[in-house]
Amino acid sequence: MIPTDTRVAPDLRPGKIIGVGLNYAGHAAQVGRPAPRRPQIFLKAPSAVIGDGRAIVLPAESARVEHEAELAVVIGRTMRRVTARGALEGIAGYCCANDVTARDIQHSDASPDYAKSFDTFCPLGPIVPASCVDPHDLRIECLVNGRLRQGARTSDMLTPIADLVAHISAAMTLRPGDVVLTGTPAGTGPLRAGDAVTVTIDRLGSLTNPVTAEAASP
Repeated sequence: MIPTDTRVAPDLRPGKIIGVGLNYAGHAAQVGRPAPRRPQIFLKAPSAVIGDGRAIVLPAESARVEHEAELAVVIGRTMRRVTARGALEGIAGYCCANDVTARDIQHSDASPDYAKSFDTFCPLGPIVPASCVDPHDLRIECLVNGRLRQGARTSDMLTPIADLVAHISAAMTLRPGDVVLTGTPAGTGPLRAGDAVTVTIDRLGSLTNPVTAEAASP
């Protein structure tokens, strides 16, 4: 269920989180990949979700965890094989997201799902109703300890929001509360214990999370 206020509750659990890889040409160039011809889709565990102010925990399994500032789409109604226009009509709201990724694990695995699904790896919020904002040309930034790491506009997406949602709905039924992460711009970089990472998007507000290391096992 979507919260009635503009903050994501720490216990919010979407039924599914669908991510989109390499949806900004600058990020594709950063990682040495060609821009994809169609959206690159992956899944992220709902148990990764945390809210504003909650800590991102660096797991012992990874030596390089990175931030990925993104615009998130929150689905408002059940959708299957919708058109682009129908996709926009089925969106409940938008929010800031951080698609935190264990980059070394992603590089070693054939799939990004495990590297992106550690607990605390999906900060979300605040949710703004879709009727209150046009998401197609918003400034998106990521700052770590107050220093700008990422900066782009949502109009730079290779596949726009409506087309993304329509494409995803051709494969899977989208249900209220599901979240689509629409891709990250260039400038992704490492996070270390003690950092504070902030994702800011025009008209949507900001999402800030401290970074801590996982406690050693007894």
